[in-house]
Amino acid sequence: MPEEVRDRIARWIAGDITLSESPGVAIKLWRERFGINQPALSKVMKISPSVISDYEAGRRKSPGAATIKKIVDALLKVDELHGGKMFKVFSQVFGTQLPPEIVLEIREYTTPVDGKAIVKAVAGEVATNKELLERKLFGYTVIDGHKAILALSADDFRRLYGLTTERALVFTGVTTGRSPLVAVKVIGITPGMVVLHGDFKAVDDLGIKIAEILKVPLVVSKAPTVSELLTGLRKCA
Repeated sequence: MPEEVRDRIARWIAGDITLSESPGVAIKLWRERFGINQPALSKVMKISPSVISDYEAGRRKSPGAATIKKIVDALLKVDELHGGKMFKVFSQVFGTQLPPEIVLEIREYTTPVDGKAIVKAVAGEVATNKELLERKLFGYTVIDGHKAILALSADDFRRLYGLTTERALVFTGVTTGRSPLVAVKVIGITPGMVVLHGDFKAVDDLGIKIAEILKVPLVVSKAPTVSELLTGLRKCA
């Protein structure tokens, strides 16, 4: 793991935890993003799992900068021992240079949000797979659907997923709902939810069929404007 990149990742995570209103919740969220359980993390830190549990549950005083640094270092060390999966994801995020006129916003939530909350936030109507809305989502990406499909490469599309695929992928400027779902299927990476926003009455039947095959909730946003759509998504944070 290149030291310069590692330091940048560590500072990003530590900063997120330090600035959080609930550092314990932020620690838990990052631990879950890395796919690391409390015993594995505590083993590397050489402390009891109950200490990690107490921090995450708020039973201990919020950790200071030194403790947060140790937690972050331990997360990265465990990730490295398991092949550096999250490091590779972070490297992709840091390397993302996508046009702002196409990628309107990428954001990670500080705490997981369920699909129902996202539907409400975007004034949405569920087109299919309503039963899957219990899934927890960790962020969202909003793109101009028409421009993205025309201009982005397969690698660019993969970068749209930020730190995790468990997010809402939101397409604006939609006219039928077919192209966004075809793009998701072709790329081969399924997000936690697909949201369509635009001037259309109903989702194309093929779009719905693809969503059902991929087992992804498909939502049509009735937000009057893209600005109001973004405002709703931000309020879920």
